[in-house]
Amino acid sequence: MASIISRSAKHFHFANRCLSLHRLRLQSPSSSSSVLAGANLHDPAFPCLHSGLGINYLASYMRRLYGTTSTTPDSQTTASVKSAESNSSEGDESGKSNQSQDTGKPVRGGPVSWLSFLLLVATGAGLVFYYDREKKRHIEEINKASIEVKQGPSVGKAAIGGPFKLVDHDGKPVSEKDFFGKWTLIYFGFTHCPDICPDELQKLAAAVDKIKKAGIKIVPIFISVDPERDTVEQVREYVKEFHPDLIGLTGTSDEIRKVARAYRVYYMKTEEEDSDYLVDHSIVMYLMGPEKMEFVKFFGKNNDVDSLADGVIKEIKHYKKK
Repeated sequence: MASIISRSAKHFHFANRCLSLHRLRLQSPSSSSSVLAGANLHDPAFPCLHSGLGINYLASYMRRLYGTTSTTPDSQTTASVKSAESNSSEGDESGKSNQSQDTGKPVRGGPVSWLSFLLLVATGAGLVFYYDREKKRHIEEINKASIEVKQGPSVGKAAIGGPFKLVDHDGKPVSEKDFFGKWTLIYFGFTHCPDICPDELQKLAAAVDKIKKAGIKIVPIFISVDPERDTVEQVREYVKEFHPDLIGLTGTSDEIRKVARAYRVYYMKTEEEDSDYLVDHSIVMYLMGPEKMEFVKFFGKNNDVDSLADGVIKEIKHYKKK
């Protein structure tokens, strides 16, 4: 322990001496040359001092020396170390002067200030509020228009229906004139339909029976959109399965195309494999009036038996009041 303290004290005195000599050389190089000559800088106890590292290494060495010997160095030695550090870092400080000046300056604000941010938030909130208000007003107008019944003269009827020439399920030629003076309910389909057509024709038959109970006579009509397979015999066997009053009509490809165009009916073959295929088509029933078989109203797939029958009865009673 004593040897360590002695060696540390020796290091301390030597470092302090070297720093003092350095100050003398800075103050008067001529007067300090003799002193420096008497200093043994090549002392083997300090192998690193002659390696050319200079005063920077000496200052760092002094800091390490103070850390090992004492945590409270005297003010004079501390001033010496600081002086050495300031002299050694004089070049570095000159290189960093611009950086220090820039660091001391206040940083200019970014492109988005607090005021512009608040204005942006306020504008966004205003737009959201306006959009929400307009949306609610639009919904209220739609609901009001759907609830209110507007009275006024009719502006016309849909261009649905027209002349046609087909063949019924008994092989007899039939045209639209054969139904003048009668209420008719027409459905377009095909006999090979797996599910939709049978369901719709059953609904049609049940509605016809309910309409008859109300004292109204109506003629149900089935028109095929598959003329290639729906022959007269095929249609006759098919319509018998649903209602005795159901009339089946078929014809050539051109005749079916004309009547489908007149009634705005869509149909097209799908999934064709030889003679086995399906026909995609409109699922609509048309109520036609007795005066030259004019169009009155159509009923879609969403109508059940009751709504279909009640809708037909309502339209017929309204027609009779005119």
